[in-house]
Amino acid sequence: MNIEVVHQLPSPVLAEVYLFCQNDSLADYLAQFPHADFLIQDFKADFKQTQLVYGDNSKTYLLGLGKSPKPADYIKALRSFFFNQKKKLPDAVALHVQGLTASEIEAVVNGLWLGDYDLGLYKTDKAAEPTFFERNSQLWLLVEEKDVDLTTQAAQSGVATAQTQIRVMDLMNAPSSHKYPQVLADWAVSSGKTHGYSVQVFNEKQCAEMGLHALLSVSAGSKNPPRFIVMEYKHPAASKTIGLVGKGVTFDTGGVSLKPSTNMHYMKSDMGGAAAVLGTMELVAKLQLPVNVIGVIPSTENSMDGLAIKPGDVIGSYSGKTIEVIDTDAEGRLILADGLTYAHRHFELDTIIDLATLTGSCVATLGYAAAGLFTSNDALAQSLYESGMTTGEKVWRLPIWDDYKDELKSDVADVKNYHGKPIAGAIVAAKFLEVFTNNHPAWAHLDIAGTAFADSEFGSMKSGTAYGVRLLIDWLRNQVNG
Repeated sequence: MNIEVVHQLPSPVLAEVYLFCQNDSLADYLAQFPHADFLIQDFKADFKQTQLVYGDNSKTYLLGLGKSPKPADYIKALRSFFFNQKKKLPDAVALHVQGLTASEIEAVVNGLWLGDYDLGLYKTDKAAEPTFFERNSQLWLLVEEKDVDLTTQAAQSGVATAQTQIRVMDLMNAPSSHKYPQVLADWAVSSGKTHGYSVQVFNEKQCAEMGLHALLSVSAGSKNPPRFIVMEYKHPAASKTIGLVGKGVTFDTGGVSLKPSTNMHYMKSDMGGAAAVLGTMELVAKLQLPVNVIGVIPSTENSMDGLAIKPGDVIGSYSGKTIEVIDTDAEGRLILADGLTYAHRHFELDTIIDLATLTGSCVATLGYAAAGLFTSNDALAQSLYESGMTTGEKVWRLPIWDDYKDELKSDVADVKNYHGKPIAGAIVAAKFLEVFTNNHPAWAHLDIAGTAFADSEFGSMKSGTAYGVRLLIDWLRNQVNG
């Protein structure tokens, strides 16, 4: 499929798509179409509502956006429409986007491109008939003449974002038989070479020499060795350096503290934080944002054999602190401890943000609508909240007060990894990570357990969402512009 921004439609156009909001002018807009009386009765521009109108030699689709749509609503509506119609759309389609802002145009294009996503990564009986995206199809974005250049730039950004999101979703949706720490490392190396940022991968022996003891302890029960991935994107005009740390557990059995079998197959998604960091690093480089970004990913499986860590064990860490392991299923915070320490020890970071599918407690608190946000920095919290509301990748701030600090006390080590109580699980996990931030004044932790893997039109089971990529890109843009 080829996308072109135009101010006049070429001929012939086999289908046109119009976007409508619910407002007082809806009836006036609908009056221009055939059978207007019926349309006014039937089409209310509800969110994702689709109405097909046939002409003599063409189709016209009316797509509802609901009331006061935000960019995230454009993405969802266009993604759903193109996903559901991609087998039916003809080869020449015009999408009317006159009057939309650049951010709305970017969202529209991002959404429609995501409509091409195919969740059946390993199916052998895929349909032979190509879809609208797979054919040599043409999509025209119709705008006012004065807006052609700006719309073209926004459309290019929307496509670039969607392409990276799709790569991230493929990575998220891959099972552990096809995804292990070296796969994440290879993804990073390939992306770095393609888009121009540096990547260094430390193998198991190098991790031992460096003293990444917490990462090595979690990986001890797996036949697939860990990898420690460090990425660095530099821009000559950058005035800020941002550190991103992502949890990269490619499969989580819970270790000796074994998880229940129900839904354990979804634990292939436990590298959602790593996926967000990988996608953000790639997209920052593609968009050439004028900011320096460091990405750190400790990656491992959490499996078990005779060498696996056990509840009650005391392990070391890159920081030098000792950790009593109360629960081996609280492994994500262990590897993040090494990742956070490495990031602040080796780089001068203005801000450091970690992302992790960390706790079921956060899901119990916020459901699937928002990620948990933990930080003591009010300005950082507000900026991340605003980016979340803009992108639809919402965050909600939870307390990280020292009232919870005693939950980490251990009688035999510097700190314990779990308090063993059915309360404040996400908060105590964040307090544990805080120990390894060296009191960085601008650190934030995002618990994305409820948002990284969710239901969608792509399939009947939960799948990867690429949550965090658009959130972080918007936030990084604001840091540059601010």
